[in-house]
Amino acid sequence: MGLRWVDVDFDEGHVNIRRELVRVGTELHHGPVKTRAGNRSLPLLGVVRETLEIQRGGQKIREEEAGKNRVDTGLVFTTKSGRPIEPRNLARSFARIVAANKLRSIRVHDLRHTAASLLKKLGVAPRDAMEILGHSRISVTMEIYTYGDGESRQDALKKVNGLFE
Repeated sequence: MGLRWVDVDFDEGHVNIRRELVRVGTELHHGPVKTRAGNRSLPLLGVVRETLEIQRGGQKIREEEAGKNRVDTGLVFTTKSGRPIEPRNLARSFARIVAANKLRSIRVHDLRHTAASLLKKLGVAPRDAMEILGHSRISVTMEIYTYGDGESRQDALKKVNGLFE
């Protein structure tokens, strides 16, 4: 929610994760990410680049429509008027999308768990997954964000079996 356009480098092909948007009492605050490890640079993957380019184009159209009523926060994700998106509104919109598509109900934050599990399934080294996810300790990545599954256990046991053949 705190991603700014200045943090997206289309030329060099990376996204700098530097800031976050948090609610403190009745106000939204922009500030640095919680930990040093959370402050990271990630490659701008093709699908992400395309999505951000669409977002930037749509945002320019909304700027023109809003005219002088538009607030320029420099944020990538904003309301129609350019203001930061309320985290609770994002959660409600996400829940509506999940329900409309008849998906299992999950929280927005659960997408991080899913990403970690997918990285594991793809064989990404735990240290790399830790850095991608911005965790300060590998134990967080391994204990909280990755889940075992039947398929990975079966693959592991097949490998063990292969040692005895």
